[in-house]
Amino acid sequence: MWKQYINASSIEEVLGVLGEKKASARVVAGATDLILEMERGVRKGIETLVDISRIPGLDTIALDEEGWIHIGPNVTHNHCVASALLREYAYPLVRAAWEVGSPQIRNRGTVAGNLITASPANDTISPLMALGAHVTLASTRGSREVALQDFYTGVRKTVMAEDEMLTDISFPAMKTSQRGTFIKYALRRAQAISLLNITLILSFDADRINAASITLGAVAPTIIHADAAESFLVGQVLTLGVIEQAAELTQQAARPISDVRSSKSYRENMVRVMARRGLQSLSARSEKDDLPAAPILLWGKSNHIVENPTPSSTINGDARISTRINGVGYEFTTGQEKTLLRLLREDAHLVGTKEGCAEGECGACTVYLDGVAVMACMVPAPRANNAEIVTIEGISGEDDLHPVQQAFIDAGAVQCGYCTPGFVMSAVKLLEERENPTKNEIQQAITGNLCRCTGYYKIVEAIDRAAHHQEGG
Repeated sequence: MWKQYINASSIEEVLGVLGEKKASARVVAGATDLILEMERGVRKGIETLVDISRIPGLDTIALDEEGWIHIGPNVTHNHCVASALLREYAYPLVRAAWEVGSPQIRNRGTVAGNLITASPANDTISPLMALGAHVTLASTRGSREVALQDFYTGVRKTVMAEDEMLTDISFPAMKTSQRGTFIKYALRRAQAISLLNITLILSFDADRINAASITLGAVAPTIIHADAAESFLVGQVLTLGVIEQAAELTQQAARPISDVRSSKSYRENMVRVMARRGLQSLSARSEKDDLPAAPILLWGKSNHIVENPTPSSTINGDARISTRINGVGYEFTTGQEKTLLRLLREDAHLVGTKEGCAEGECGACTVYLDGVAVMACMVPAPRANNAEIVTIEGISGEDDLHPVQQAFIDAGAVQCGYCTPGFVMSAVKLLEERENPTKNEIQQAITGNLCRCTGYYKIVEAIDRAAHHQEGG
């Protein structure tokens, strides 16, 4: 893993470190991709991580006077999901962000990190490419702006130099004459990588199309445009025949491979199916119907916006990690090169937080970091410095169980019990966010938690019981 971890307090500090360390340093905000890449040996030679997650002003979404939207490097996927501005002017991006991982992952993973990882299966690249996005790259040598379509050179390869940091993502806001959507196809409804994804943005003059942008993910080494389909749609009205022909042309643009998740021929066929579905939804103006108006974020009552600067700190083998866990101060002289999950279990001896997958997929390690639910296995331990953490041990009183814990017992929702702490943590944060959640909202809240015993019916029942207990006082 890393040897040095810097909690940065300014962009200037970050650029200085990158200028000095170059290839041996990486910028992190969520680190959800990078931790896995380092543990699997995909990213080698990285000795210094520079954490920008607590630099104020980098998690903003804004519309400028020229009609361009700007997304900061710390904007998470859940920031996008919660943004009224993006829902109005960049709906395909909101939809893609909603499809990423789980609430816990969306609370850590950033759009900028998703772009930089440069996997053709990453969900937010496709809508941003269709929107005509640009990225701003900064270093001690100055800054430059690159069109997103020119940013990628291959699978997991970009034009970024070793000493550069992505400081802004910008794109023109969609006009009232434009409609668009994003569709993801994966093997599960949540917590799954795209087998393929598609973004469609059409500009209309009355019912006739005067411009089209169709981008495809996971069907080529980089995100690609369906050029022939885009050209064909110009001047057309979305009749059933036009939709079918455009879907066929979109299929012809795909260049997928066969791998462990899907065959080439299946992906090709699904490109046509998804293009048809997307065009039909735009024709019927139903593209927004199945996105929750107020999605579950697992933020509680926080807005998850960094407002106050945190002093810079460097954590290495000689430095302490000073943090508060469950309201108690801790000083760690070990664990600097671990994940937060391992720090909690091995150094703080708080073993209620479980290790199920160590890949951010099962939710057994769910904790609260500065007020929001995250996967502890996806957080570097030094991020805990000057942070507030709550684990399963901290949600109940000395003599009484939390109502969610009691409801799990009463409803028989505790099975083998291994996943239970993660489910309880997600449920507690849900009830902070919604006093009386619907069944669908309960299901949204636990999409990041896996149970491998007999199912989720009793778990959903338990959370519903706890909500009614809370409502009744």
